[in-house]
Amino acid sequence: MQLKLRNYIIAVIAILVVLLGVMSWHQHSHFNRNTTVNGVAVGGMTVDQAYHKVKESSRANQVYINGRLVYKGKASASGISSADKSKFVAAQKKQRTFFPSGKKQNVNVMPSQLDDEQTALMRRAVYAETQKMNQGRRAPVDAYAELKNGKVSTVAAKKGNQYDVQDLIRQFNSQRANGTIRLTTHYTQPLAADSKTVQAEKAKLQTLSKRKVTYTVEKENYKFTAADVITRATYQHGKYNFDTSAVNGRIAKINEKQATLGKAFKFRTHAGKEITTSDKGSYGWKISEQLAGQSLAHAMADNKKNVNAKSDIYGIGYNRRGTGYGVTSNNGIGNTYVELSLADQHVWFYKDGKCVFDADVVTGSNTPGNRTPRGVWYIMYQQSPATLRGLNDDGSQYSSPVQYWSPFTDSGCGFHDASWRNNWSKTQYLTTTGGSHGCANMHPSDAGTAYHDMEINEPVVIY
Repeated sequence: MQLKLRNYIIAVIAILVVLLGVMSWHQHSHFNRNTTVNGVAVGGMTVDQAYHKVKESSRANQVYINGRLVYKGKASASGISSADKSKFVAAQKKQRTFFPSGKKQNVNVMPSQLDDEQTALMRRAVYAETQKMNQGRRAPVDAYAELKNGKVSTVAAKKGNQYDVQDLIRQFNSQRANGTIRLTTHYTQPLAADSKTVQAEKAKLQTLSKRKVTYTVEKENYKFTAADVITRATYQHGKYNFDTSAVNGRIAKINEKQATLGKAFKFRTHAGKEITTSDKGSYGWKISEQLAGQSLAHAMADNKKNVNAKSDIYGIGYNRRGTGYGVTSNNGIGNTYVELSLADQHVWFYKDGKCVFDADVVTGSNTPGNRTPRGVWYIMYQQSPATLRGLNDDGSQYSSPVQYWSPFTDSGCGFHDASWRNNWSKTQYLTTTGGSHGCANMHPSDAGTAYHDMEINEPVVIY
């Protein structure tokens, strides 16, 4: 009896082993019954059978979003070639289970000869349809960290109801091997305040709030903390955004103390007399509050210890970047300049504190619009030869060729030779018609030397 039972058990085990072996062989060589490859049913087929069926199937080239057909292209070949046969072995392995499974699943096999043009049309259709679907919908707003009035906090996210285009494209790309692509919409989700991204932004701003920097303006140094400079700051997508209006008051005080633009200069004339010039000239520099704020804030963000104001200055006239920054001698004018006395009708050219040339001139006539302007200006540019054009007092136009031209005002005043002038009297400028239109007329024999004794941005002191 025991022998019969034992033989029975052995037989059962043998049958089970055989069945398991057959099942294992089948599972290793056939697709599960509810499996599709590229949307084509291959359940129960061998790798070779599945390859041939998918290869011979046509692609519908259709796209559905939420079950609604949004694109229907012309049917085309599957794009599967002999080069793709090994991919079906991988596909069978990917869906393989130990026991037979009825689970529905699709396995993608990327065709080596996929119609890229058709795929691009389908993808563009997804973009276009999603744009239409999103019209009138509200975009979400990410949570973000904020440094404001010296304190760092987070601003909560705001949800929206816009569909996530990138999610649909990711779905499309994962299904693009299929002839029919089925996509499902999801709302775009904003970054949450407790996300790693926002917390990292918060840490950046907390570090920034403790930074300090030294601002060098010519020979003076000024200490700034983050609170002195930054009214509000955010750090998103790897970039800082700053509101630096907090610094405006201090920059205004620095300008009042050191800037030269729009100010009168103390000046010692060739005769040794100290005068105060007009404040109407264009020579000089001033610190831009906005540029300074951004320079200081970004320096703190980069953990720089010192910033020079040179990159933050501005000027007026031809050179909008300012003139004379860093020049502290001679009350900001320096030792290389042009001195023009209207009363003397004479000009002196100085290099490094020494007069290298001087000459008589005839300046603007004594009528509004023609008078040579007082103040400290600068040589805007030089041109040789040049043609001067403008209007005469009677409204007629003039065009005068000159050999040397060095303008110092935007209105067209400058030094030039005046070969047409016959009367060089020192009183011509006092008349209404005997002077120039505002320029400093020079003898042709003097103009060349004067031209070469001047340089661009050099101050021109007129009194």
